[in-house]
Amino acid sequence: MRESCRAEIALHEMLLSDPRARVSDNEVAAIEDPDARDNLRIWLRFRDRLLRAPTLEAAYVGLFEGEGVDVPPLFVHQLTQILLRHILGTDADPIEARVAEMLFRAQKISVLNDAVMAADEQSVELLATTGSLGSLGELLAQNRTPARTVDLDVLSEDNADTYWTRDERFDLAVSLNRGQPALAALCRVLQRWIAHFLAVDVTIAPEREIVDARWVWHVGLDAEASALLNDMYNGVDVADERRERLLCLFALRFADPAAMRPAIAGRPVYLAMAMDRQNRLRLKPQNLLLNLPLTQAQ
Repeated sequence: MRESCRAEIALHEMLLSDPRARVSDNEVAAIEDPDARDNLRIWLRFRDRLLRAPTLEAAYVGLFEGEGVDVPPLFVHQLTQILLRHILGTDADPIEARVAEMLFRAQKISVLNDAVMAADEQSVELLATTGSLGSLGELLAQNRTPARTVDLDVLSEDNADTYWTRDERFDLAVSLNRGQPALAALCRVLQRWIAHFLAVDVTIAPEREIVDARWVWHVGLDAEASALLNDMYNGVDVADERRERLLCLFALRFADPAAMRPAIAGRPVYLAMAMDRQNRLRLKPQNLLLNLPLTQAQ
């Protein structure tokens, strides 16, 4: 507050006393710091969106409709984290809580001898840069000392209870291989995400490949997977290098086919997630809220 001008302080105090108070363009323009003005405009836009919506969930979905997201990506990720913690509840399964991180934090993927591992991208970069040596590690990085290989603990059923002692460090890797608990946990998290927002029950299970002459609907869980599924569906020849970036396929089925569009009721919806050329996985959970083949009543 020491660096804030009088106009910013006055507006801050007004909003503290009445968070729903109308703020004019002139009041924002009177703030001297351009960054403070821009940040306030973003916050006010979201506040007004939230006040118009019946719930936080409705305001969240509204961010992705219309002309596009008008808040910073970090803000969207933080909202996603809040909503997931609410959905999973206070007695959340630790492996479900860890894979839920994938919905709001980018993952770095490593594939070695058919083992597919996901680790938090920021944590991997930090450890690779500093080598867990703090400022000394930063100094070594500045002097171009080669980064070390990063080894992270892998969360499993045997050590799952340790998650809650380090959940804010984002430093546990998980295996995304079929048959591993993390992949099954991710399916459950996505099921609960859909049920919470859309009030429909679905089951999601891993698939090895799509062998379906009546393939009618698919949803990519990230931008890479969306483009890849579109090309596969349209019969486009997909290069091996690109196909190898496909990490997981899933089949989503509605418990009640009547919740689906009548023309395709009862058919599976195929899902996929894929890493980009830099081995990053950036899930977009909003895709499941906007792109499922629901009836008009939904």
